[in-house]
Amino acid sequence: MFADLLIILACSLVVIALFRRLRLPPVLGYLCVGLLIGPTALNWISHSQDLPRLAELGVVFLLFTLGLEFSLPRMLALRHTVFGLGSAQVLLCGAALSGTLYLFGLSAAIAGLLGLGLALSSTAIVSKELSSLGEIFSGHGQNAIGVLLFQDLVAVLLLTLVPAIAGSSDDPWYWALPLTLGKTALLFFGLLLASRWLLPKLFHEVAEAHSAELFVMLALVIVLLTAWLTHLLGLSMALGAFLAGMLLGESHYRHQIEADIRPFRDILLGLFFVSVGMLIDLRLFAEHGWTILGVTLSLLAIKGLLIAALVKLRGEDGETAWRTGLSLAQAGELFFALVALMHQVKLLDERSGSLLLAAAFCSMALTPLLMRSAPLLARRLHAGTSRQSQIEEIARSSSELRGHVVICGYGRVGQSIARFLQREHLPFIALDDDPVRVEEACAGEENVHYGDSRRRELLEAVDIARARLVVVAVDKADAALAIVEQVRLQCATLPILVRTRDDSRLAELQAAGATEVVPEVLESSLMLASHALVLLGVAEHRVQMHMDEVRRSRYRLLHGFYHGAQANLLDAQGQPRVLLHAVNLPTSAHGCGQHLQSLALEALGLEVQAVRRDGNNLSLDSDPLLQEGDAVLLSGPLQAIEAGESRLLGGND
Repeated sequence: MFADLLIILACSLVVIALFRRLRLPPVLGYLCVGLLIGPTALNWISHSQDLPRLAELGVVFLLFTLGLEFSLPRMLALRHTVFGLGSAQVLLCGAALSGTLYLFGLSAAIAGLLGLGLALSSTAIVSKELSSLGEIFSGHGQNAIGVLLFQDLVAVLLLTLVPAIAGSSDDPWYWALPLTLGKTALLFFGLLLASRWLLPKLFHEVAEAHSAELFVMLALVIVLLTAWLTHLLGLSMALGAFLAGMLLGESHYRHQIEADIRPFRDILLGLFFVSVGMLIDLRLFAEHGWTILGVTLSLLAIKGLLIAALVKLRGEDGETAWRTGLSLAQAGELFFALVALMHQVKLLDERSGSLLLAAAFCSMALTPLLMRSAPLLARRLHAGTSRQSQIEEIARSSSELRGHVVICGYGRVGQSIARFLQREHLPFIALDDDPVRVEEACAGEENVHYGDSRRRELLEAVDIARARLVVVAVDKADAALAIVEQVRLQCATLPILVRTRDDSRLAELQAAGATEVVPEVLESSLMLASHALVLLGVAEHRVQMHMDEVRRSRYRLLHGFYHGAQANLLDAQGQPRVLLHAVNLPTSAHGCGQHLQSLALEALGLEVQAVRRDGNNLSLDSDPLLQEGDAVLLSGPLQAIEAGESRLLGGND
């Protein structure tokens, strides 16, 4: 088992790094790793009883973190999606797929089981992709999650029905069905009571101890305990984990729990996808490649079209319908468990089962690509009718605006700016890609619209050509950079004010055309410093002079920080943090006796913050001659700081 894990992790490390370079989803990489190192390809590892059990925990952790994102009121609001759309999808897709399999010669009972199994979608892939794309709370994201929840219940029922149909179970299906539903209700109310009375006290006690280890341990125990209890009841472990996460989502510790669980979730989920890839016989693709391709495309087409039609019949717009269909068109990981169980009880021959598993694998492998290209596919499939009407509606609402402000991102920062604009009676129009937030904002305001601010046609619809200012208040630096570039392509002179969390992308945003960039962390530090100086008796005009000087120099004084024992030197976007480091020059240092500018430290990506001698700062404009005992204060990424220190001390490049 140890050697197998070592091989899987090593291969995954190489393949996932390659896939990230190619900008392909990591899920595809894990599936390819399992396919290549499995017993039918390179045969580096064989089937193990322990690996699938370990991999299943990945789905458990994923569903738990998804549950944290859903509050109980939101779950109750989704009941129509879960039991309405979910039941209609399973019945309609199951009937269509069962009928197709029956026409190809399978018996009615077996075709029915397999058809319902293929009607289920991949909880792991869809949930992970929706999370990574930030679309959990979009219209199609909520549809997908609601349907997947109902499918988890159906999956348990299907696995229960297999022994009954094969004649090896004591309970007939009409007893198994209400029994499973009763267990689910019992589990839900039990977890509800625990989340209201027991867990808050436990988390409070652990938080009082200020021990990161205890907090992580408690979070892990909760996830594993709920999964174990669900397993004892004969239900899906993932379903129990989701319910536990959903109930804990109401607590004050939700974000900390999610941060602690994420590393375990990602690694175990990777193992799950590797184990799925190992189930496929690679030789089948050479012998029956066209058959597998035909079955895969038929599966995606049947499910995608039927789900899109159901969503459309519920009164939702065409793009949401198509994107929901594309998200749920694949087979699910539980189909593999269903086919394996049918093999055990002799309900399905090996050849038919292998072909269906290969097609299911291909549909799962295509899903991340389909979901990432869904906006383009939805526009083509839907012919752009709904999107065009949305753009026309936005254009109509902004047609009379002149000299207005365009706010891209209507979160806390965007809303704060809007309130000040309203006080001054300055017109504005806002765009945000969170449908729930837009719906709430539209209840009291008419100038907030749903849409991705990176899209050229949306920016044209809000008429930025006649705008006075664009405020980019989105939370992600990559999105902010894309918006700035798109605005600058359309309006070369329009002022652009950008809000960022820190200064890690400051230079990129300025190079892209941002007029002003306001890093939240640096601005809050500046405000605290100004209040501290005032409380210490420094004259207010001197404090204001300092603040103005720092802002004019683009926060140069505040760049970098002493990282101390911090292990993570990357920011939230994966970029190197700007650090602060002092280099003390001993007698034999290469920098002694040289002028600062002659060392060309800026060429290494560094910024010299100060040169200190005998407790005083030397003027950098005078290009000081360095000498023994000087401290050169550098700011920049870790690699640049190491190179700068090497040049100052040893003269190495």
